[in-house]
Amino acid sequence: MPETWTIKRVLDWTVGYLERRGEERPRLSAEWLLSAVTGRSRVELYTSFDQPLSKDELARMHVLVERRGKGEPLQYVTGEMPFRHIVLRCEEGVLIPRPETEVLVDAALEGVDAAVAAGRVWDDVERRGAERAVGERARAQARVEELQTALRSSEDALVDERTVDELMRQMAALEASRAKVAEGPRVLDLCTGTGCIALSIAGERPGTHVVATDLSPAAVSLAERNRAALGLDDAVDVYECDLAAAVPEELLGSFAVLVSNPPYIPSAVVPTLPREVAGFEPSLALDGGADGLDLFRRILALAPRALTPGGWLCVELFEDNVHTAAELCRAQGAWQRVEVREDLTHRPRVLVAVREG
Repeated sequence: MPETWTIKRVLDWTVGYLERRGEERPRLSAEWLLSAVTGRSRVELYTSFDQPLSKDELARMHVLVERRGKGEPLQYVTGEMPFRHIVLRCEEGVLIPRPETEVLVDAALEGVDAAVAAGRVWDDVERRGAERAVGERARAQARVEELQTALRSSEDALVDERTVDELMRQMAALEASRAKVAEGPRVLDLCTGTGCIALSIAGERPGTHVVATDLSPAAVSLAERNRAALGLDDAVDVYECDLAAAVPEELLGSFAVLVSNPPYIPSAVVPTLPREVAGFEPSLALDGGADGLDLFRRILALAPRALTPGGWLCVELFEDNVHTAAELCRAQGAWQRVEVREDLTHRPRVLVAVREG
């Protein structure tokens, strides 16, 4: 008889295989890989230990384990990465979101909330959503009327339950299409990558209009697909360009927050990064020049022109250069407050500067 490879057996074998290849957290990696193959959550794996894998699942698991065993980042192998309250598609050629960047999002959300409190909001998202909903609302209304007519003309003593259920769903959809989206501020996200920052802000602060840019065509494509998967097309615009080169001129000066996770690793440090990073992630998203601040200096020059008075600049940087960046901000003289915040491991990581006005 052929051997039966249950979830438990595959999990145990994978843990051992990855451990022998120097994996730091072999069980966690094995759980992620097995979840990707079976479609079960990590918790569900442990309640399905006796469930055998199909031939196709075993074949796919074999491929994924080999890739991980060669050092390829887990996020590229599984194709996804949880970030704050969302799950993002991840692909080779685009920087993998880090937990540290969640702290950057927290800072940007503070800036969004400050703008709302100060009344610096627009109706961009509501307007665009309303325009898109016109056709959808008309179709839903027509279907509701069709179903109501069918029910009124029914000669059956018992009403068709499926027709009633569909009517209720269509009426709920019709009501939802009329819902007002709160007005929100505008946010500019430079070097968006997967879109993790832009999509988190738009999702956690409905009504916020986020303009995201990236120089990499692969990153722009991925950010657009992540945007569509999360249903945030009305709230987030994505442009392929160098910094804000393609951002409509009329929007400059109206952003309440400029947020960025630019390449910030000093060139000499890049080769010393773990092979999982330096060997697989794009150098375009890592190398920040001699001191790691090449792109930051350009962002700092742009910020006063892009932000509203009182707007926030929030940038993730390298622990060894973030204080230098803060001094550059103070020397520029356009900021009423400049501070450096720590990441989850208590390393200096996020620069926050509030524009005068």
